Amino acid sequence: MFGIRRIHDDILPRNKTAIAEVQAMLRDQFSGVPSEEIDTLPQQLRNPFTRQFRCVLYVAENARGRLLGFALVMHDPELHFSFLDFLVTARPINGRGIGAALYEYLRDEALGLGALGVFFECLPDDPDRCRDPRVRKQNVARLRFYERYGARPLAGTAYESPTAPGDDDNLPHLVFDGLDRDTPLLRADARRVVRAILERKYRALCSPEYVERVVRSFRSDPVLVRDARSRPAPPGRRASARPYPPMALVINDKHDIHHVRERGYVEAPVRISVIRQELLAAGLADVLPVRRYPSRHLTAVHDRDFVHYLRRVCENTPEGKSVYPYVFPIRNATRPPKELSIRAGYYCIDTFTPLNRSALLAARRAVDCALTAADAMLAGHRVAYALVRPPGHHAERRTFGGFCYFNNTAVAAEYLSRLGKVAILDIDYHHGNGQQDIFYERPDVFTVSIHGDPDVAYPYFSGFTDETGAGAGDGYNLNIPLPETQNGDQYRRGLTRALRAIRDFGPTCLVVALGLDPAKGDPTGTWHLTPADFRENGRLIGALSRPTLVIQEGGYRTRTLGVNARHFFQGLLESAHRP
Repeated sequence: MFGIRRIHDDILPRNKTAIAEVQAMLRDQFSGVPSEEIDTLPQQLRNPFTRQFRCVLYVAENARGRLLGFALVMHDPELHFSFLDFLVTARPINGRGIGAALYEYLRDEALGLGALGVFFECLPDDPDRCRDPRVRKQNVARLRFYERYGARPLAGTAYESPTAPGDDDNLPHLVFDGLDRDTPLLRADARRVVRAILERKYRALCSPEYVERVVRSFRSDPVLVRDARSRPAPPGRRASARPYPPMALVINDKHDIHHVRERGYVEAPVRISVIRQELLAAGLADVLPVRRYPSRHLTAVHDRDFVHYLRRVCENTPEGKSVYPYVFPIRNATRPPKELSIRAGYYCIDTFTPLNRSALLAARRAVDCALTAADAMLAGHRVAYALVRPPGHHAERRTFGGFCYFNNTAVAAEYLSRLGKVAILDIDYHHGNGQQDIFYERPDVFTVSIHGDPDVAYPYFSGFTDETGAGAGDGYNLNIPLPETQNGDQYRRGLTRALRAIRDFGPTCLVVALGLDPAKGDPTGTWHLTPADFRENGRLIGALSRPTLVIQEGGYRTRTLGVNARHFFQGLLESAHRP
């Protein structure tokens, strides 16, 4: 068994390892490829201007992460074509279907990217153009493989002509795969594609005069292709558009044990089911099982006494009963209240977040979900989503409130910070006071929150623009409070500012605290964002081109919650996976 995934960059450790294996395979199997071209592969992936193409790497790996093969594709989004530079399988496992799987995968992606076709080079199978019988036999097999998919060498052109006199043996065909659309290749398109290939990929070999001669040799309209030479050609699998691979989805499978059936308590289990149903019906996600993580990840961001208190009071509360804070003593650390129910106000910021047995279990499981999703992102998923309740972004280092007990977003950001800088983008209607408090003095985690003005929106005591961090963290907290009334265009001005600051920070990865309560009609918010707004917001966030972990926070209008989530992730995935 093996899987195929797209690699955008060398940010994640798993990607670095895979790229190093690709480079080793290139050096081993392609002695003619310049060493500099192989060495700069990471830069090619990160920077499309390195070779004036967007470089896309697809790797086939077994369950242990061993590289079995890869395809390296150059995509031009303006000329709308893909150029397959390399399709390589590990030598001991040739013929096991890995090459076919890679080629079918990249064909689907090229169709999803709107490419008019896939172009690539194949060495000739004619005796007069390849005089070595052993090499010619390999060329015949290779061209026959591509014929299964309808790919044919272009005919009647000077593409195979030598760049230097006498160098006329074993020069490659340019092959065109129209991706099963039965649409002929027009001369104007072919000329633009050929010019781009020769001037960008072979600029060191091809003089301007040579390029012009080859381009002008494409005279037929549509361009002629060579007839198939294997009769009948085995049928190939038809390409189907693959706009983007699904994200990893981790769902809190114990969230529904925490169900407060009191009038006005909007943080209900149905929130998870409507989002889950909408995402899976749209094919946006693959569900992963939740893993259990040690408690040290909790105490990495929360005070030990606070965690211990929550555990004690929740475990000792009778079944079916809840403890609500009702006394808020001055927080004298040397004289905390002895009675557990009274001490709730010592750790809480409001009067509507209950403590009970189910709250602790559900909150602890939400932390596991966030870390499971973080590991899925580290394993290669460009986007991972922890669909959890209760939410967490109001939980500070030693306080809970706002339906939140443990800060799932902060736990995940802390976990990921060992890789390098992390940015947290909180787009809940309410200020992400928890992340701000936890990371306020740290320069390695940049906390950004777009929220309702704290003069009129919960939690009222934080989220002001002058809260920018302290000590080493000064300048690494950004609050963008917005007025009570906001439509989508107004909101995106704030989002654009936030994304610009994150881009300047240059994080290794991004954690998004996803609140869907900016939606029109949400009972806890006052803004008017529509599904189309959520899709555009997702698209803008995905354009940061960073591995992205999304953790669910608020959003309480269940009639539109699932639709808004679907639109957000469609925009995010489409943008995040675009090469």
